[in-house]
Amino acid sequence: MRRRRLVAGLVGLALAGATLTGTAGADERLVAYAQRAAGQRVVYSYPGLTPPESLLARIRAGEAAGVIFFGENIASRAQISGVVGQLRAAAAQSPDPYPLLLMTDQEGGLVRRLPGEPALSHKDIGQSADPGSAATAAGRGAGQNLAGVGMNVNLAPVLDVFHAPGDLMDSYERSFSGTASVVGTLGADYVTAEQAVGVAATVKHFPGLGKANADENTDTRPVTLNVPLSTLRGVDEAPYQRSIAAGAKLVMLSWAVYPALDAGRPAGLSATVVRELRSRTGFTGVTCTDALEAGALRGYGSTGDRAVLAAQAGDDLVLASARDVSQGAAAADALAGALTDGTLDSGAFGEALARVNALRASLG
Repeated sequence: MRRRRLVAGLVGLALAGATLTGTAGADERLVAYAQRAAGQRVVYSYPGLTPPESLLARIRAGEAAGVIFFGENIASRAQISGVVGQLRAAAAQSPDPYPLLLMTDQEGGLVRRLPGEPALSHKDIGQSADPGSAATAAGRGAGQNLAGVGMNVNLAPVLDVFHAPGDLMDSYERSFSGTASVVGTLGADYVTAEQAVGVAATVKHFPGLGKANADENTDTRPVTLNVPLSTLRGVDEAPYQRSIAAGAKLVMLSWAVYPALDAGRPAGLSATVVRELRSRTGFTGVTCTDALEAGALRGYGSTGDRAVLAAQAGDDLVLASARDVSQGAAAADALAGALTDGTLDSGAFGEALARVNALRASLG
């Protein structure tokens, strides 16, 4: 009975975009399909300027959703454009019909992986003479910059509402304002302009890192933000309504713990927080984790453990951003194993994969 449910679930996953083909036996095809479906929920990264053969092989096998780029991967626009072409050529050889998600963090100001636009930080935009026009120009500039080298997803804008000068988001100039309504308006302007030029926007870090102090960085350590539920919903979550209404295609979850919602797990590992996002904002797009190697997750096991917990919580995409292809492979292998042994529900898995594939199909 359990095997029949597994077979039915995996065949159902084919509705998300792939097919069960091949000459191997039925069980081998199911396992191979699970491996492919799992890989299509992982965003890989790699070290240096040249993507390694191990990454190209995963892409050619149809076992990757996409690739995230960092400064160490980029020497010039011409160089990274060539890399993007190489990755796209590998994808064209795969059984996966959808384009790769090719992404980076091009917020503006201090947080830019590519040279060029947007030059203004979120803080600069919020303090400018005409913030709306500046946010629109930044979103358009970011989108055109990424599209110009063949990328199609920006992990921006940031919707965190800073709470005090010099706090985590303010110190890196990553917040538009300390006023939720201003952040909501400028974030939506940025999203609209960015997506108008064909680059998907990612709003982050839900439900909000604005209350984090300067030393409360989830990249390096566990962080708990004791924000009352009324404040969390009325201030920190509020900007998401505007950007989601404007059509933002992705939402990134925070790695902080929010006791008002779930005292036991970081937001990106919490089904309660993901439900909060979808139920309160009506978001139907793609949810994604922050970096899977973050210090905030030091108590949550291996890469594979974290990937499975994220999928159980409702994250559609897992960001394996340690600049190590084996990290992404470990995440994909764990997801495949959890799918085939029933740890992950095949129906929910298929729904997540369908959202990812719909996003990929919408992009060039």
